Amino acid sequence: MDVNFVEKDKLLLVKLTEEIDHCVAEELRRKIDYEIERYMPKKVIFDFDSVSFMDSSGIGFLLRKI
Repeated sequence: MDVNFVEKDKLLLVKLTEEIDHCVAEELRRKIDYEIERYMPKKVIFDFDSVSFMDSSGIGFLLRKI
């Protein structure tokens, strides 16, 4: 799992790659929470174009952010 952040004009773009499963969901949550608290964006966009697999933990991660 890899995550990249693009910050511009109070927008935070979160680019996710590879797989999002129970093994990486908590680490991913911590990284994204940190960036949101650090940057304080008005809008967060998740880019899942490069995600090849997501299990129920990954879906739970996504729903928690809404």
